[in-house]
Amino acid sequence: MLRLAVATDAETYKRLQDPLEKREIAVESVHTAERTLPLTDAEATAEFDEFDAGFVYPPRIMEGGVADALLGVPWVNDREAILTSRNKADVIARLDRAGVPVPETVAVSDPVDRAALVAAFERFEPPVVVKPNSATRGVGVAKAADLDSFLGIADYLDLVHDYRATGDQSFLLQEYLPDARDFRVMLVDGEYVGAVERRLPDDALAAGQWKHNVHRGAEATGVDLPAELRDLAERAAGALDIPWLGVDLLVTDDRAVVTETNARPTVDSAMKYEPGFFDELVALIRETV
Repeated sequence: MLRLAVATDAETYKRLQDPLEKREIAVESVHTAERTLPLTDAEATAEFDEFDAGFVYPPRIMEGGVADALLGVPWVNDREAILTSRNKADVIARLDRAGVPVPETVAVSDPVDRAALVAAFERFEPPVVVKPNSATRGVGVAKAADLDSFLGIADYLDLVHDYRATGDQSFLLQEYLPDARDFRVMLVDGEYVGAVERRLPDDALAAGQWKHNVHRGAEATGVDLPAELRDLAERAAGALDIPWLGVDLLVTDDRAVVTETNARPTVDSAMKYEPGFFDELVALIRETV
């Protein structure tokens, strides 16, 4: 039986265990962060021994380097895959150059002067979405309805970025697509394996909420995605060359765009994916080994 190191003990780890064990892969959590670890003590690091592969490179890059060195195994999604997907500006630029439709986007590398911020805002029809370049789960994403609101958000970001230890001093301005449907599409080795639609409850929408992240209260419902949207997600995965990928789509009456990707996507309940989902995932893990 193969041993797969999973650098989390959250939802994905728990949902992988039984299906993969039935397919002769033992899923084991490897604790990489928020701990002490004597690096030169072989007994202390024995928990990292004798794995065959890692699932997804750890979220903390520094600690991930330590885990990578101790494990000494190939990853389904390696460090490069994580760094590429985490950099939203990088993803948008790559996909646009590959002919994959994306929202109009401007990258802002702080600090920039007021005139540059005004010029960037004026490229859009308000409101405009302001988002950190590397955050997840909708953290820090805001909507600016006018120039003064946008400049106020930029002021706060400038204060945060003034702290020299801040790792990513950039953010994005992105066009807002009202009334768009929000889909997370899952791909294994570049092929569609399922999708969910993320939707806020009606009362939340009526109250003005607009972020469709599950961690913000949205519900993810399995859907039979149309062929043209499957193809769009597969084109995005192919352009980025990331084996295990979640692709986020916004779809209106006349457009479909890729807004972000996630190389650490949460595995949902199996009923929300295509038949054979876990077989495809196991094949990718064995190919990685």
